[in-house]
Amino acid sequence: MIGITLTTDQIRNAPTPVRQWIEQQVIGSLGLAANTPAAEHPQAAHLVGCTTEEASAVLAEIKGLMPAFNVLFEFARPGISFGQPPVMAFRLVDILYHTRLEDISQVVECLEAINEAFARVRGDASAKLCGFDNQGHCLIAPETQRSVAALWQSILASQKQARGAAGADVKPAA
Repeated sequence: MIGITLTTDQIRNAPTPVRQWIEQQVIGSLGLAANTPAAEHPQAAHLVGCTTEEASAVLAEIKGLMPAFNVLFEFARPGISFGQPPVMAFRLVDILYHTRLEDISQVVECLEAINEAFARVRGDASAKLCGFDNQGHCLIAPETQRSVAALWQSILASQKQARGAAGADVKPAA
C-alpha cells in the first residue's frame, strides 16, 4: 500500500475528474457510500436541449446579470455524461469555484435566472435549460453543452477578429 498526502490547494487545483475520484475514495474509505442515496436526476425528463441561437438569445436576456453570464458559460466546459436519456452533469461546487461566487445559493439564483430567460426565449414557461439532482449537480442536455461551447467559441473568434481589424487600422508613425 502506498499513501499520498495532498494539500487542500493541490486538491482544489486538481482537474475536476481527479477531485471527483478523490471524493469517491474518501467517501468509500469512510464507509459512507452505503448511506448515500444513488444519484437521481428526476428533473432530467423536463430538460430541453438548447440550440446555439437560443443560447445567444438567453445570453442577451441575462446580459445585465454578470454572475449569471459567467454561470451560463460554465456549461461550455465538458461535463460528465450519464443516464438515460443522457444528461451532462456539472457539480454546483465546481461552478461556485470557477465563477468565484460567495455561496451555492448565489449559483442557484443564477441558474434560476438562466432558466427564466430560457423559458422566455422558448415562449414556454415549462421549458428548463437546467435542473438539479440530489447529489449537488446541475444537469443539462448534451445539446445544450455543445451549443453553449459553440457560442463561447464564436464570441472568442469574433473578439479575435475585431482585435485583428483594429490592429490593421493602426498605421506606424513616420
